[in-house]
Amino acid sequence: MKTGEMMLASAQVINHRTGRIAAAGSSPNSRDRREFALMGREKVAAASESAQAVAARMLNLNQQMGAIAFNHLIAGAAGIMSVATARTIAQSSKAQAEFMRDTMSSSAKAASQLTDSVARIAHHGLKPVHSRATANAKRLAKHKK
Repeated sequence: MKTGEMMLASAQVINHRTGRIAAAGSSPNSRDRREFALMGREKVAAASESAQAVAARMLNLNQQMGAIAFNHLIAGAAGIMSVATARTIAQSSKAQAEFMRDTMSSSAKAASQLTDSVARIAHHGLKPVHSRATANAKRLAKHKK
């Protein structure tokens, strides 16, 4: 929903500003020059804030993935030891089945966590762009009237 809202607001702002640039031609008035300068500053600020938000969350994601990998390593070692120390074929088969079930379950959980984390990173990365696009659409709509 936020992406659709951002895309609609962006289209409105682009339409307004493109028309304004075309109407201003080679001699924009002071109001146009302020708007055009604001356009550039906002893009740089939004890109910078977006990059910072993504970088901060990527650091967090790297720590989470490192912890998950370490937990998988420990669980895998424990599972292999369980299989290796089985005294009978039945115990070995049971240990192997538990090891596979636990490995598959934890891998699916890790994949789900990664997907959720990437979606949250994208959300935070687009937040500065969304806020500026929607604010500009509202502001510029008032000037049209």
